[in-house]
Amino acid sequence: MRHIIIIITTLIALNAGASNLLQQADSAYIEDRYANAIELYEQVIAEEGTSTDIYYNLGNAYYRAGMLGKAIINYERALILDPTNDDAKTNLEFVNSKITDIPGDKGTFISNFFGKIINSQHSNTWAIYAMAAFILLLISIALYVFSPKIALKKTGFFGGIAFLLVSIILIVFSSTAHATASNRNQAVITSPSTILSTSPREPKDRSEEAMLLHEGTKVEILDSVTDLNQTKWYDVKVDNNHRAWLNSKDAEKI
Repeated sequence: MRHIIIIITTLIALNAGASNLLQQADSAYIEDRYANAIELYEQVIAEEGTSTDIYYNLGNAYYRAGMLGKAIINYERALILDPTNDDAKTNLEFVNSKITDIPGDKGTFISNFFGKIINSQHSNTWAIYAMAAFILLLISIALYVFSPKIALKKTGFFGGIAFLLVSIILIVFSSTAHATASNRNQAVITSPSTILSTSPREPKDRSEEAMLLHEGTKVEILDSVTDLNQTKWYDVKVDNNHRAWLNSKDAEKI
């Protein structure tokens, strides 16, 4: 009994400590001590784990501190954990409107259309929808097999086909949403500006300079290599028409 009391007391103390640390971070933000708030939110994440709200608050602190790239990264992370976080969506759109670069089209119209739909919900939500559709499929099958009336059999037959297709689509949505959330191939420029290279090394002259990107620009990482100086370079896609090499120190993965 004594051991149980000690464990419960310890858990209460740990929770109180975590709550106190988060309160300190919130207080620092309210008091416009943004650098302190960032440090405390990062400490909460390191010691207690992540949540969509903490990433959202951290993104706000980074924005107030004038670090647009870091703000975008944390809003994106908040949306990975909860795609329905409307506050994070709104602030991400606002900060993206403040960055210098406006990349061209990415992907195709169809892929972007379905990607937007799929990423509007968490993978677990799509899985729940798929399970509900599967249950309706079973009910339709039972209606077709056991109903004595022709009209109900037809309803069960065609309903079964429809719910089968819906179940498959929702399973694909769930799988794709999970893969997207788990894929660490997106990065954001965190340096004020960086020159991308035509090869994985520092450009020797202007002929090896591919393009100039500024803080906050989001890129897709296709590959990576490490040069002789142990510098890591990302082969990145900026949009459908631009691809180059980016020094990893100038960006952070989402």
